[in-house]
Amino acid sequence: MSRNDLSRRSLLLSGGAAALGAAGLLTGATPAGAAAAEDPAVTPTAALGRLLAGNRRFVAGHARHPHQGLQDLHDLATGQHPFAITIGCADSRVSPEVLFDQGLGDIFDNRVAGNIVDDLLLGSIEFAVEEFGSPLIVVLGHERCGAINATINAITSGGTAPGHIGAIVDALRPIVEPVLSHPGDVIDNAVRANIEAQAAELVRRSALIAEHIAAGQVRVVGARYDLDNGHVTLL
Repeated sequence: MSRNDLSRRSLLLSGGAAALGAAGLLTGATPAGAAAAEDPAVTPTAALGRLLAGNRRFVAGHARHPHQGLQDLHDLATGQHPFAITIGCADSRVSPEVLFDQGLGDIFDNRVAGNIVDDLLLGSIEFAVEEFGSPLIVVLGHERCGAINATINAITSGGTAPGHIGAIVDALRPIVEPVLSHPGDVIDNAVRANIEAQAAELVRRSALIAEHIAAGQVRVVGARYDLDNGHVTLL
């Protein structure tokens, strides 16, 4: 472990712990080393395989619903060790624990309309990487995304979205606008472009994540969920 690693851990577990603990983020947290020891999916490749295997079970109608019982609840009360981090859309039809057939303590789930990486979400992801040692980050977009559609409508009509929805449109506009002239389904083109852009943004804006990627400890992947058949496809 490097001196930088030690200093970051010291921040989280001492001075930083007071602020984060007040929000409940550090309650029962297990160190990254403990996470690796407790969970078999300790590599990015193994973690991705575990998610995709769960999605295949879900699509086939053979979901196991793991780690969803009362005993699991009690076992996790004093600590967590999620093997994957997701950045997904807030859409009610795209719950990662369901479509990847996982349960309590498996996925550190971050969801916002349009799966947009802003400063708060980036801090949440960095926390999971640093504190739990989660080896995989999945940017999960989905078919017929409402946030993407609202952005396309605002661009093509010249109108504005009401209330704070406008902040979502403003964040997505630079990603969506360049692909509107591309051949094919305009919404799906924009969904895919957004997944790729948000995945790139994670690495561009976070030196911490980039460092773990360079060390082979973390992998970032983009994926698209199909509302019609339940399949998750890697981009």
